[in-house]
Amino acid sequence: MKERNRKKNVAADGAGEGAEPDFDARLARLERIVQEMEQGGLGLEEAIGAFEEGVGLLKGCREALEGYRQQVEELSRDAVERWPPSAGYPEAGDEEESA
Repeated sequence: MKERNRKKNVAADGAGEGAEPDFDARLARLERIVQEMEQGGLGLEEAIGAFEEGVGLLKGCREALEGYRQQVEELSRDAVERWPPSAGYPEAGDEEESA
C-alpha cells in the first residue's frame, strides 16, 4: 500500500526517473499556475515563465487527450466487431425509415 501511494505521489509531482508527468499531474500543475497568475503576486519575468510553462502543459494535455480519444474509438470499434449490436438497436443498421 505504501509503495502504491509513493508511486502516486511521484506521478502527481511529475517527478521520477526521467518520466514525463501523467495527464492528471500536468493538469494539476496547470491549475496551480493559473491560480498563481490570477492572484497577481508574480513579477513580470516570473509570470512570463509561468505562462510559458502553462502553454507547454496545455499542449501536453491536449496531445494526451487526443491519444485517449483515439484509444477509446479503437476500443469501441473492436468491441462492436467482437460483439455486434443486437437486432433492434440503431447500431445494428436495421432502423425502419420514417415516412
